[in-house]
Amino acid sequence: MKLLFVADPLESFKIYKDTTFAMMREAQKRGHSISSCEPTDILWQRGAPVTASVRHITLTGQSPDWFTEAPQAADAPPLALRDFDAIVMRKDPPFDSEFFYATHLLEQAEREGARVFNKPRALRDHPEKLAILEWPQFIGPTLVTRDAQAIRRFHAEHKDIILKPLDGMGGMGIFRVKEDGLNLGAIIETLNKDGAETVMVQAFLPAIAQGDKRVLVIGGQPVPYSLARIPQGGEVRGNLAAGGKGVAQPLTERDREIAQAIGPVLAARGLLLIGLDVIGDHLTEINVTSPTCFQEISDQTGFDVAAMFVDALEAACAAA
Repeated sequence: MKLLFVADPLESFKIYKDTTFAMMREAQKRGHSISSCEPTDILWQRGAPVTASVRHITLTGQSPDWFTEAPQAADAPPLALRDFDAIVMRKDPPFDSEFFYATHLLEQAEREGARVFNKPRALRDHPEKLAILEWPQFIGPTLVTRDAQAIRRFHAEHKDIILKPLDGMGGMGIFRVKEDGLNLGAIIETLNKDGAETVMVQAFLPAIAQGDKRVLVIGGQPVPYSLARIPQGGEVRGNLAAGGKGVAQPLTERDREIAQAIGPVLAARGLLLIGLDVIGDHLTEINVTSPTCFQEISDQTGFDVAAMFVDALEAACAAA
């Protein structure tokens, strides 16, 4: 197959842990050709299909020069996205206006015959913080609001809370406020910008001490191991980007219950790969843009997550 990965610049990849790299490596091992572009490379003009200026690459298996790029003429025309067998959307968050616009261009490419994973409309319909609202039976006490007084009432009820912006990633912008309410007013002002922006507030879950588990679901089926991202030192956040320690472990019965309830539903909506964040027994987020942790789980357990993903990608393309 001819695969196009829409991603961040290749030069920014940390290949020892990058999930998109793991996908590319497995795909190339199976004989698929690999191309890449960034969202800025995608364009549409009336009378023509959606196209992109792409880089055709071959992985070398070495670091730091982990890929070679096929030479192209300076005037080489952009390629129609519909001419690829599959497009894998792996642009990292934040889900900002430009990400939103990229999904519309990719959806137009779908109308022209392209196959895009994850499906652009499904990316738009499942914002990572708010997607959990569909499954309240799995989440802890949660509030979504712009109202500062509603946040204060939530804190008065639950005493120990977590506040976070809806467009954050990697643990950015997350605050914990304990029973004393220290700095609650300033934190509310920072996050909701005097009522201009919506905030998510959740009761603090002490089980974070055992890790914020990333449960990967591919083609509706859970990977049998999660990666528990355990906060270090005095940090409340377990995110790897915030210094958390990743420890792979078998799924618990509760992890499986959550994954088996949500995974098939979202797979049917076009989300080939999702990452569920679970603290203790509670679902906290559903990651759909570019879920990670493939390499950490594979390195620690021997289970080949990338192979499971490419299996699902090949099956989805064959079915289409």
